[in-house]
Amino acid sequence: MSLLGPIDDEEVPLRVARSRPVGFPDAQVGSILVVGSGTWIDASGEKRGEHRLVELTVSPDAPGIWAELAVFHDIWGPFDFRGLRHPEVEEQNAPRLAVALQTLDALLGVCAEPGDPTYFGSAQGHGVKAPDELDGRGPDLTDLL
Repeated sequence: MSLLGPIDDEEVPLRVARSRPVGFPDAQVGSILVVGSGTWIDASGEKRGEHRLVELTVSPDAPGIWAELAVFHDIWGPFDFRGLRHPEVEEQNAPRLAVALQTLDALLGVCAEPGDPTYFGSAQGHGVKAPDELDGRGPDLTDLL
């Protein structure tokens, strides 16, 4: 379902409830995946739009309400996907990710737990863990892009 306004609009839960399949009137929401465009800041300070910069999955199902934030870009850490340092990009964007994760912590009343590591990286605290370096470079991850 497309949202034309903010996700916290009071109409959103009603729209979700009305999207229940007609053949399953007692169906409950298992999880909601929020996908959209985001903004990142390049080395020169210019804002750039990016589809699916992050994804937020929320499960309102009792007994365990949970949320997962997944990131899909190399802007959050010290190296790009080719293994080249990009400190200006990290400095512009990593703090924004940290604030988003801290806000989720506060909203949900629990501290975030890092998810499983992937080929592209792993979480650490409220950010992305720096990979091992070899001769001042990070790993070249372009083979899976």
